Amino acid sequence: MIRKCLLLALALLFSVSILFAQEPTVWRGQNNGIYPETGLLKEWPANGPEILWTAEGLGEGHSSPVFANGKIYLSSMIDDEGFIFIISQDGEIIKKVSYGKEFAESYPGARSSVVVAGGLMYIYSGYGVLTCMDSETGEEKWSKNAFEDFDGENIRWGVTETVLVDGDVLYLTPGGKKNNMVALNRFNGDLIWTSAGKGELSAYCTPLLVELPVRKLLVTYTADHIIGVDAKTGQLLWDYPHKNQWSVHPNTPLFYNGDLFCFSGYGKGGVKLNLSNDGSSVTKQWEKPELDSRMGGMVVVEGYIYGSGDKGREWRCVNWETGEEKYASKDIAKGVTIYADGMLYCYSERGELALVEAKPEAFNIVSQTKVELGTAQHWAHPVINNGRLFVRHGDVLIAYKIK
Repeated sequence: MIRKCLLLALALLFSVSILFAQEPTVWRGQNNGIYPETGLLKEWPANGPEILWTAEGLGEGHSSPVFANGKIYLSSMIDDEGFIFIISQDGEIIKKVSYGKEFAESYPGARSSVVVAGGLMYIYSGYGVLTCMDSETGEEKWSKNAFEDFDGENIRWGVTETVLVDGDVLYLTPGGKKNNMVALNRFNGDLIWTSAGKGELSAYCTPLLVELPVRKLLVTYTADHIIGVDAKTGQLLWDYPHKNQWSVHPNTPLFYNGDLFCFSGYGKGGVKLNLSNDGSSVTKQWEKPELDSRMGGMVVVEGYIYGSGDKGREWRCVNWETGEEKYASKDIAKGVTIYADGMLYCYSERGELALVEAKPEAFNIVSQTKVELGTAQHWAHPVINNGRLFVRHGDVLIAYKIK
């Protein structure tokens, strides 16, 4: 009996381990820019947090690292060819795997982050090619061309969507008139459903998956609308107009307390949408033009939205329920926002890296440093993993000690 119980316990442990290993990576983490790390430094040394290591010679790109299978995965471009770098936790490059032509035009480099789910990894190039590979060897398993296979069309600065994986399903927004959004079997690429959506071009946006009691809901942007799609069937449940100058909406919407906040730059701003309990409809609660982050994301913490703008260049804190502004600050340039353990990590387009209290009273910078290493624009979203802050700046990945 004891032996049987032991075998059963081991079997359950193995099953849980396999399930955990299959948990897919998600753009900006499982909670959209909010990382669950605790025990992090509340103040950095005078010269900034210690640099544990750097991985250099990574080519061109604006994507972020992801962490799976005990390794780090990062997409990039060298001489117009896209590569996935597989890096050890100590910063050693284990291998690089080619995935074909990458976006070498305006602001060249890899855009989308890798998605890893157990033994498979997925990358969506700036030219609309989705490739599935073995996450250890890099062997290609299957690929789809969103423009040739699904009547999509490229957009001005190349598609930037990081695909979304949930269970056995992969979601993608080709932006075609017929195949506006699709669900694919992630193991073989077979089509599960297709949605015509609004028939608009894609808009650089990585979708948000909302799990409601009644259904799973996909929320994303296409060129001029926010759309809500049933994740099981592909049915378009609702749409909300949200048009800006260049049809650029890279920020994944926020979901908090049962409602949505959707925001973009180029003269638009943000809108708070009340979501019905079954996810079948939305109504506007408030909007704020100043919350117009172009590509830096925002976070919602304890009932307050934090982030910076585009034309509204300030860093702002706004009440989630009412839209009331608590502060606006120009202490550093506009940029990317993530959060962990009571603090905001703000990375500006000038390379400023600031540790800021996540409190609505004031934009209080506790510590600040400058990202001097790397190349091109300071656009990649930082990531926190295992007590370290990872900043990708062009051809360099920097691991900072923050615990």
